[in-house]
Amino acid sequence: MECKIRPWRMEDAADLAAALNNKKIHNNLRDGLPFPYTEEDAKGFIGAMLAAEPNKTFAFAITVEDKAIGSIGVFRQENIHARTAEMGYYVAEPFWGQGIGSSAIAQICDHVFENTDILRIYAEPFAYNAASCRILEKNGFSCEGTLHSNAVKNGVVLDMKMYARVKG
Repeated sequence: MECKIRPWRMEDAADLAAALNNKKIHNNLRDGLPFPYTEEDAKGFIGAMLAAEPNKTFAFAITVEDKAIGSIGVFRQENIHARTAEMGYYVAEPFWGQGIGSSAIAQICDHVFENTDILRIYAEPFAYNAASCRILEKNGFSCEGTLHSNAVKNGVVLDMKMYARVKG
């Protein structure tokens, strides 16, 4: 199945809310997203992404046949890390295991490396999330190590992995 990344549209709100109303997805994302996730929440997120500074936030809908089925973003860091960016992503559960996440990562990395001065993109999946680690590795990201006891999610202390891909 082929996917494309494209800028968010306000009319994606219902699809975004449907994708994020899944505890399996929430359990692999950082805190801050409400659950249940409403269409109003989605409109707020989309509005914020559309209003974000274009040289700092590169946020896209992951789409199949132009329907939003996930989200991917690369976020420039600051100060001495201004040429480094953090990436986050998720795909709606019905689309897991179909290569969509891997394709979206390839597309956003190409876009960011070709159109900005960013030199390094990193991601920090939870260490237990083997599928996320695998798609990063498939896209040329190297595991730089384990961040022990790096997060508390749902009351559980978790390790995270540090993955990075460097331009060139």
